[in-house]
Amino acid sequence: MRVVVQRVKKASVEVGNSVVSFIDLGMVILLGIEINDNENDIDWTTKKLSQLRIFDDESRIMNKSLVDVKGDVIVISQFTLHALTKKGNRPSYIKAAKSDYAKKIYQKFLTSIETRINKKPKAGIFGADMLVKIENDGPVTIFIDSKNKE
Repeated sequence: MRVVVQRVKKASVEVGNSVVSFIDLGMVILLGIEINDNENDIDWTTKKLSQLRIFDDESRIMNKSLVDVKGDVIVISQFTLHALTKKGNRPSYIKAAKSDYAKKIYQKFLTSIETRINKKPKAGIFGADMLVKIENDGPVTIFIDSKNKE
């Protein structure tokens, strides 16, 4: 499971000409699901995200978590995070989970993050062509990989 998380002042997701999700202060989580991701990846990743101290405290030091600031979350499924670019110029997505399995893991991820932050996450529409508008705060952008816990 690969995640790109961005601290945002606001963010939205549009499908067609309709806004399907909107948040103010919080995180946008771009979620790449791999073919062998499972409950352990979900648990580890959602725990890490909910406790990640990337929000400023009173001294403007990144010392607060999403829970501490009562922030919101938008989770966007993004298979392209598993792009392999070693050969040629056309990325391969062979490690990305197939749609049916990815959707199941995505739904479990949404449930897990909701439990951890005590707030219903916002989401895109799985498999849709989305326009994601992000007002990255900082900018703060972090990459997390459940298979490479650095």
